[in-house]
Amino acid sequence: MTPTRKRRLIVVSLVLAAVAVAAALIVVTLGQNTNYLFSPSEVAAGHVPAGATFRLGGVVLEKSMHRAGDSLKVDFVVTDRFKEMPVEYTGILPDLFREGQSIIATGKLDGSRFVATQVLAKHDETYMPREVRDAIEKAKAAETKPASGSAAQ
Repeated sequence: MTPTRKRRLIVVSLVLAAVAVAAALIVVTLGQNTNYLFSPSEVAAGHVPAGATFRLGGVVLEKSMHRAGDSLKVDFVVTDRFKEMPVEYTGILPDLFREGQSIIATGKLDGSRFVATQVLAKHDETYMPREVRDAIEKAKAAETKPASGSAAQ
């Protein structure tokens, strides 16, 4: 092998190694920044990794919202109409936030309570986020599944 070919082989190998390292770093970084959406039924079933930041999607339960008089703290309950999850949020809620409307909240579990760092409300009367709709349908399917081991007559 000539010295020129040897140099080219070394340069190409270094470039390929650098691209592989960059791709690996991108994949790891994107994996760490992923927030999964869960319904209250999935949270109650224990599908959420401990200590993980995730998104909670569902509908704000009617007559469940309570505002603190001296701060921006708001407590409300999110439901998928099968299970309920109490939520605590400190901050200004979106203008479209109201009881009976779909929301997606980002945060972490603190015991049996979800502490939200961000709350997003749906933008009109007919829209429901696809993830929320899918989570509600999945919870409905799991709720209506017949119990295993029951004998049919």
